[in-house]
Amino acid sequence: MSRFVRASKYRHVYGHTGKKEFSIDNIKISNQAWDTNLAAASAEYLSVNWASAGGGAFAILPLPTPWGTAPHDLPYKLPDIIPLARGHTAPVLDTSWSPFNDSVVASGGEDGNILIWKVESHQFDGWATEHWQPIDFDPVQRFDASPRKIGQVLFHPTASHVLASATGEHIVKIWDLGNVDNGPRSILGGHTDTIQSLDFDPSGTLLVTTCRDRKIRLFDPRAGGDAVRTVEGHGGIKGARVVWMGDTGRIATTGFSKMSDRQLSIWDSGTLANIKTLSIDQSAGVTMPFWSDNGILFLAGKGDGNVRYYEYEADALHPLSEYKSSDPQRGMCFLPRRALNVAECEIARAFKITTTTSSGTIEPIAFVVPRKADSFQADIFPPAPSLEPSVDAAEFFASRKEIVRRVVDLNTGTTSASTGPLTLVPPTVPYTSDSLSAVTPITPSPLVPKSATLGSSTLSSSFTTSAPTPTSGGLAQATFSSSFKPTATQEYSVESDVCPQQRCGFL
Repeated sequence: MSRFVRASKYRHVYGHTGKKEFSIDNIKISNQAWDTNLAAASAEYLSVNWASAGGGAFAILPLPTPWGTAPHDLPYKLPDIIPLARGHTAPVLDTSWSPFNDSVVASGGEDGNILIWKVESHQFDGWATEHWQPIDFDPVQRFDASPRKIGQVLFHPTASHVLASATGEHIVKIWDLGNVDNGPRSILGGHTDTIQSLDFDPSGTLLVTTCRDRKIRLFDPRAGGDAVRTVEGHGGIKGARVVWMGDTGRIATTGFSKMSDRQLSIWDSGTLANIKTLSIDQSAGVTMPFWSDNGILFLAGKGDGNVRYYEYEADALHPLSEYKSSDPQRGMCFLPRRALNVAECEIARAFKITTTTSSGTIEPIAFVVPRKADSFQADIFPPAPSLEPSVDAAEFFASRKEIVRRVVDLNTGTTSASTGPLTLVPPTVPYTSDSLSAVTPITPSPLVPKSATLGSSTLSSSFTTSAPTPTSGGLAQATFSSSFKPTATQEYSVESDVCPQQRCGFL
């Protein structure tokens, strides 16, 4: 055995949960068998699929935090009756928050409808106080997206007003929310069974899906049609998930082997060639993968109490540690990185959904790099995707140019165009759209992103919202944590990287 330990800034990352009252209790989680994460998060709110009678509904809640009580004086234990987002005539299956407005969320359900909701902060005032009357949320837009169910919805990462939906017709539809009356702008086909998951690449020029027919497909969402790449995925038919590994030029999938072993696979995002496949264990729950631009892949299995995390480097996955708990999770989602508490060296935050026979709990888990320094740690906080879209929907569908992403500096809060990869781990092979010969050629150009916001383009008459307006000093009206204060930057050193036991004086 080697005497040397691989150097890593994240070797001692640990999960911090805070006090019990920092969680949210008495959650009525949906009992639908459809396989989704059950929750989604923006930088301000959390959506949770809810068990309700008389149609479908989901809850919208202020974000709990492991560093203190929830905002709006939200009680630790929710009242039995709370305001819900009602409007679907059948159970809600999935939700997705707009990356450009933390108050806008889309929902899809078994009724084949997609609804868009706009949350106002005053709707949480006075919860559970005397004489309080719950008032449900109302949608600002509704449209019929499929004659069958909507299994997944996902906002585009760089183009405003663009939404993808996976339907029971075994197709993915790409919508311009400002012009839904004319139908989807593109349709991605070729699936022969249920679509199990989908994800955009960081710029939104490619989309990948997993399917119950055991295949992984890569699409050009602007061109539509059949997949430009199709390969055999995991051998088992149980739930397979996919996540794009940032700018590394790799895609991660989780699934099952023919012998029902849980697996993790890494694929080349240009050719869909399999780089490696690892066997995780033999548990039965679907594994939910989550990627952080720190180069860390998180794996949370349904029915497991633990969360594993691995550091990716040069096509190798190095196990770091795992968060352990005796409470099994039914679902999970992660906070957008621009809302992390950088003062506490928090590199990721998960929201774990657990249930008992009568109710459930939402538990925030902060993944922290233990360091002695109090200043901003630039080496563990790359720029994060910002609230500003790079293009609007019309420009996205009309152009075949590369998209220049807008990013926010986590120290100062200022926004700029991204000229390089966000991921701190350099890609093994330079990744460009030229690697997809079957896709319409995409030539990089000095495209200057438009400073569009969610309310900047004309939407349908029922969808009128507004987003924070960027100023020369950054995202002045956006809501950030108190950690967004310009501070001195301290470079990484071995002395500043200690394990929790050393920090507490045990070693």
